[in-house]
Amino acid sequence: MSLSIIYYILLAILFLSLIIQLGFYFIPYTAILRRTRKIKKGNVPHNIEQPPVSIIICARNEGENLRRFLPLVLEQDYLNYEVIIVNDGSCDDTEDIIKDLQKVYQNLYITNIPQETRIISHKKLAITVGVKAAKNEILLFTDADCRPLTPNWITTMVRNFDEQTEFVIGHGNYYREKGFVSKMVSYDTLTIAMQYMGFALLGHPYMGVGRNMAYRKSTFFRLKGFAGFLHIASGDDDLLINAFGKKHNTRIEPSCEAETLSLPKTTFRDWYYQKLRHLSTVDVYKSGSKLWVGLEPFSRGLFYLTTLLLIILGYNNPILLAITIGSFLFRFLVQLIIINSTAKVYKDKGFGLSIILFDILLPLITLYILTIGKIFRRKAKFIWK
Repeated sequence: MSLSIIYYILLAILFLSLIIQLGFYFIPYTAILRRTRKIKKGNVPHNIEQPPVSIIICARNEGENLRRFLPLVLEQDYLNYEVIIVNDGSCDDTEDIIKDLQKVYQNLYITNIPQETRIISHKKLAITVGVKAAKNEILLFTDADCRPLTPNWITTMVRNFDEQTEFVIGHGNYYREKGFVSKMVSYDTLTIAMQYMGFALLGHPYMGVGRNMAYRKSTFFRLKGFAGFLHIASGDDDLLINAFGKKHNTRIEPSCEAETLSLPKTTFRDWYYQKLRHLSTVDVYKSGSKLWVGLEPFSRGLFYLTTLLLIILGYNNPILLAITIGSFLFRFLVQLIIINSTAKVYKDKGFGLSIILFDILLPLITLYILTIGKIFRRKAKFIWK
């Protein structure tokens, strides 16, 4: 095979992968931006009523986080809501802290799960207990190490519920701190949100995050809760939406008014195991979700690989180099604009050349987790928090 034919084949692969990549960036990945603009223009119908809400927070040994963040949940600008803390066998001062806060906040309740309880997924059990204890139809979920960004969190999330709505997906962000790991976590969190919110807006919801999501109590019981997923340690958030989320019953809330902030992992090791836990549910995703979620990193890998090969093989071909480098820079410019514009929606710091690093590194980590990492996953004991 002549070198010129190899060039043509590689260029064809480069352009095909580039078209797929641009398709992702211009369609699902701009969904947050498009939705935000429509909301500002008043073109998105919202429910102006304020139905009673039950906020459910599961906690295991989260005393210090509850002391720090729970008052921000209890001081929301919303008339009728309760907060239920499911204390899952904590051996710290969680219960004492809740009792102290109950003296100030009359809408705060606690329910306990015994320390000796044995079950594969404690988080799913804790959520189920919380749902059963809830008085209201609208359930809003976050974690003990999370805080609402604004006092309008409940209002902004709940405004999406109409007669058809069963699931509402919000953005669960992380505090941006100094250091490489924190910056990588921020990038990973933002781009994942761009993807799952984008596909939900296109009518193909496949996941949400337990740090910020809502659904109906009647929906939970109609679907028999987590009955089909109890053999999986994780998946208390994404599997419900992946199995039952539809175009007509799932809405996204992209506003920063509904954003929650969590404490990020501070070491690569801790973040890796968190990532491993999250990806442990991918195997039971619907085939359609696997296809769309897998197509983006696959086409991305092809793009980088063919770019590298064309630069190596065509180093003495100015036209070939110009086409290759031009394609690379054009895609990077698109990424730079769309990713940083979306970060601006959440008042987050932007990204520069680090986009290229994370764009290559994160899929490789994910690929490792989904292949070689599976061997170690069988031995891992995941903690739900």
